[in-house]
Amino acid sequence: MHARKYFCPKGLIMGKTILFLFILVHGLIHFIGFVKGFNLAEIPAFSGKTLFPVSRAGTQVLALFWLLACLLFLLSATGLLFHREWWWIPAAMAIVLSQLLVIIYWPDARVGTIANFILLPFVIIAGAGQSFNSMVNNEVKAIGFYHAGNVHDTIRAESIERLPYCVQKWLLSSGVVGKENVHTLYLKQKGAMCTKPGGKWMPTGAEQYFNTDQPAFVWKARVQMMPGLLLAGRDKFLDGKGNMLIKAGALLTIVNASGEKTDQGTMLRYLGEMCWFPSAALSPYIKWEELGATEARATMTYKGMRVSGIYRFTPDGDFASFSAQRYMDDKGKISLENWYIPASEWKEMDGIRIPVKGVVTWKLKTGDFDYYKWEITEMAHNRSLK
Repeated sequence: MHARKYFCPKGLIMGKTILFLFILVHGLIHFIGFVKGFNLAEIPAFSGKTLFPVSRAGTQVLALFWLLACLLFLLSATGLLFHREWWWIPAAMAIVLSQLLVIIYWPDARVGTIANFILLPFVIIAGAGQSFNSMVNNEVKAIGFYHAGNVHDTIRAESIERLPYCVQKWLLSSGVVGKENVHTLYLKQKGAMCTKPGGKWMPTGAEQYFNTDQPAFVWKARVQMMPGLLLAGRDKFLDGKGNMLIKAGALLTIVNASGEKTDQGTMLRYLGEMCWFPSAALSPYIKWEELGATEARATMTYKGMRVSGIYRFTPDGDFASFSAQRYMDDKGKISLENWYIPASEWKEMDGIRIPVKGVVTWKLKTGDFDYYKWEITEMAHNRSLK
């Protein structure tokens, strides 16, 4: 199993710590109801009065419910502490049970309503987040990530001879010749995103899954828009179709883009990101045209659509940049603009030399707009993450 660390920006870490302490204290307060119900100690602040008469046996049953609510809150706090997605489930159950008890013991416990309603939005957002992640996991399965790559074929020197010289040099420099062809690829990224020129950079963490046999990818990102508020993003390319989905708190849909222009953009993204799996340069859906000593045009044809972009390389054969004409959506206004991805640092990861740092830029008439800074922190190819 491939280990995946939990992405959590600094501001969110502080928020989760406060939320953990809040749930912990709120849960422990419920223990008072258990103690009072069985007369284990005198608690002057909790009289035990109810809105309607309750027998002694009924009081003890309610005391056990106070204990159950306490344990559910503590289980939730533990899950949150260890970054378990399910932490919201016991919290939701505890809130419902707690509020019923608060109503029964209203004279003493009414303040608990405030605590429950403070906690409720966090539980709703966490539930939406788990639903979003479940959707993405199903999409990763749909692109064939877990089933591709059963053929163990090797890239041989003679198989690259038909390519332009600069592309051959790139494949040799990257180290893919003599190694197994990449059929699936997992990447982990960290970086920052900016939504408008001169705007604020927002910390971003992302995971990406590729299938190169039937070209497809799923990209999942978490963007810290502000302390305590995350944007959940997913970009997808499958069967020649693209879809970009962005949700605030994984709950409120902000962007849900699809259509021919989105298809073109996501296919171009796949073509440009081939720099992380160079062996795909030999794929039947990719054609190359030499433009110079250090540049070549790559054209991808798949499912009735064709896109192309220019790969540039350093004199040593490293990937230098990718550029293409891509559709840009600026507040609903869509235009064809110059899209540019230069690399600034290279490293060997999982046996392949790849660009590990760079930026994504729109080269506009008004000036360059850098909107995404990326850094590859983990890579694994031809491995199941199950």
